[in-house]
Amino acid sequence: MKKTISAIFDIIGEILAVILVIVYALLIINANFPFIPEGWLLNIMLIARTYGSLLLVGIVGMEAMSKRNIIFQIIFIALIALIVVFLFFPETYTQLIGIVK
Repeated sequence: MKKTISAIFDIIGEILAVILVIVYALLIINANFPFIPEGWLLNIMLIARTYGSLLLVGIVGMEAMSKRNIIFQIIFIALIALIVVFLFFPETYTQLIGIVK
């Protein structure tokens, strides 16, 4: 079972890595030679550039953690959840620090 989950995360990670390389290359070329019009395609590529790296780290990390015991998996998932919460809700960090002080 662990080999199957690891293989699934491996395939998803490889596909995502190739997509991110293509997105980065197109955005760099577009910065010098604008050929992508302003609109939905450029917005999707910018969102993919912003959040794709975090998604790739999560997928590759899940692949690595699928071979480890449950404690490491829980710690990794908790850290990814912490990053996502602070990424989408930055005021949460300020409130958390205010509680600790």
